[in-house]
Amino acid sequence: MSNRLERPELRVIKTACPHDCPDTCSMLAHVDETGRLISVSGNPDNPFTRGNLCRKVAHYEERVYSKDRLLYPMRRITGSKKGENAFERITWDTAISEITSRWKQIITESGPEAIQPYSYAGTMGIVNMSACDGRLWNRMGASQLLRSICSSAAEAGYSYVNGWSGGMDPEDFANSKFIIAWGTNISSTNVHLMPFIREAQSRGAKFVVIDPYKTRTANAADWFVQPAPGTDAALALGMVNLIFQNGLHDEAFLESYSIGWKAFRDRCAEYPVERTAEITGLSIDEIERLAVAYSTETPSAIRLGYGLSRTANGGGMIRAIACLPAVIGAWGKPGSGLLLSASAHFPINKTRVKRQDLLHSPDEESPVKWGRRTPRVVNMNEIGKALTELQDPPIRALYVYNSNPAAIAPNSNLVIEGLRREDLFTVVHEQMMTDTALYADIILPATSQMECLDLMASYGHLYVNLCTPAIEPLGESRANIDVLNSLAKAMGYAEPVFDETAEEIIRGALDSQSPLLEGITYEYLQEHGFAKLRTPSDPYVPYSSPVQTSAEHAAGVAGTGLGFRTGSGKIELYSKKAERDGYDPLPTYVPPSESVEGNPGLASQYPINLLSPAAHHFLNSSFANVESLQKGEREPRIWISTADARERGVADGDWLRVFNGRGEVKLRAVVGDNVRRGVAWSPSLWWHRDSPDERNVNALTSDRLTDMGGGSTFHTNLVQIEKTSL
Repeated sequence: MSNRLERPELRVIKTACPHDCPDTCSMLAHVDETGRLISVSGNPDNPFTRGNLCRKVAHYEERVYSKDRLLYPMRRITGSKKGENAFERITWDTAISEITSRWKQIITESGPEAIQPYSYAGTMGIVNMSACDGRLWNRMGASQLLRSICSSAAEAGYSYVNGWSGGMDPEDFANSKFIIAWGTNISSTNVHLMPFIREAQSRGAKFVVIDPYKTRTANAADWFVQPAPGTDAALALGMVNLIFQNGLHDEAFLESYSIGWKAFRDRCAEYPVERTAEITGLSIDEIERLAVAYSTETPSAIRLGYGLSRTANGGGMIRAIACLPAVIGAWGKPGSGLLLSASAHFPINKTRVKRQDLLHSPDEESPVKWGRRTPRVVNMNEIGKALTELQDPPIRALYVYNSNPAAIAPNSNLVIEGLRREDLFTVVHEQMMTDTALYADIILPATSQMECLDLMASYGHLYVNLCTPAIEPLGESRANIDVLNSLAKAMGYAEPVFDETAEEIIRGALDSQSPLLEGITYEYLQEHGFAKLRTPSDPYVPYSSPVQTSAEHAAGVAGTGLGFRTGSGKIELYSKKAERDGYDPLPTYVPPSESVEGNPGLASQYPINLLSPAAHHFLNSSFANVESLQKGEREPRIWISTADARERGVADGDWLRVFNGRGEVKLRAVVGDNVRRGVAWSPSLWWHRDSPDERNVNALTSDRLTDMGGGSTFHTNLVQIEKTSL
């Protein structure tokens, strides 16, 4: 944590953390008289940040001035091989000219879909992420990217129940009496929620952690529940069955505000406690105690993480857990309900930001010319397959920004095989010389968030933050939006949208009729740095008062619903939409595709389920090159159970060969009881560059997609382990 004293001579700029984290902290940047960033601290005026920052960001100046920082455009030296780090400096004019010349040639020969953008959440900014993910690519008709590596499975499963992903105000957890952190390591990945949980505990609340691995958060809990990986749906359905059996459900709430609760009750009866115990590996007593405590020690709240959705059955698991608050009538009460993501609460004007209207430009370069009204979509989890297998047309050009796919994408051996293609023209716009940048034909230097203007929403709280630049761009680095606008103009696209500045995009994003943004203007954010959404109550309690449906509004009668955004306006425990989409209309448990239940033959060959969630000091691959944070993580490691280690003759500190049919890596063993037998845990994500044999854990992960939402399946990953030498 960081809360440093200010030096009188330092200039202090209100800004915000841009990284892929639910906390989206309000920050203060401290800049000296020479214009150099000296330090950062949390903004003490923000009720969520409370003056503190996480370990990753607390020394942000180390990232800004990293030895890996890219400062000038560069081109791969003729005759060198991709991956050799052989580049020569060029000018911006040369870079823009060469890129657009190649793109024009490719479009002429193969159509615009032969050009593939690849990006995700290296910055979460409205300007340099959201606006950049649409405008140029829409106008060009390039292949679109389904950005589904993180949250899509969870949001799909959750939405079948509630119609959207909205939920509790995280600040309201302080008013809960029973809190479950389900599949989320809050102490490492959502640190500013912990003080609200601690506040609730100080008032007598019980804090429960449900996770296959005993995390830092589990060590802070009153009760740790450790199910087998991929069995959470069975646990949730078994809990609901016990709640119904014991008459602990809220029948009046279910009758008024849900669809299909009796059919759902019958489905849950298929999960008696004995079967639930067998599937999850938990004891009957623990399952019974958990169900009773959740439904009686109210108000109760669940903080549900994305991590458990990154399994082959992840959407179904989220869907089952999302039913729990409805069964006990938890919605609409202070300190009660569930939080998956807060992002859906932000009424950002996406039309102004994304500019989907550019998709169907009527000129001769329109995608219509190539036979499709809308360009094809490539799932980002399958980028390895797309680069090596996709035809009609093949991907001939790749433009990477806000991401490091060589390191972070699943099945990385296949991804790197695709990046090595000599006939693939790859441009990487980056802050650092990442694993992906090594395979570029042209590298463009990107600004850090300390050097550009942006607007931040959040998926972990209800505050809007303005990112005000604190220092001048280093070297010749340029912001994402500025580079894409320059490329658009060089392509000959004359639409005024490509002249919009970051400030104009922010003003457009805030141009909303929603009362949630009332008074939150660009000028207000310039003065204050942040603002909480103007919710009807603070903390916000969703579904706390009746809301009119469109039919009720037309009829002039009072609202009877609570604002759930399903087709029925109610919580859909039985979902006709899910049925239309090809799923069971009722939540159910399906074993993961790589498990003893799901594939006994594969499990006999690779008997260890490897989980690779976020490391404490890294954020995906961001910060993984910062030396002080590398020291915190020490080295690429794997936690295995004492029983599994004994079977393999492995001692704590040994080097292990971890392998499956997709690849192999070397990791240092940490032996103990943090994981169950048959489970291993390796926090991610080291760069390939800094890993033994230059392969990180994604050499093992699968590019298989989730059951719903097209999400990633990093945690459905069977491996074998054996002792080796470095």
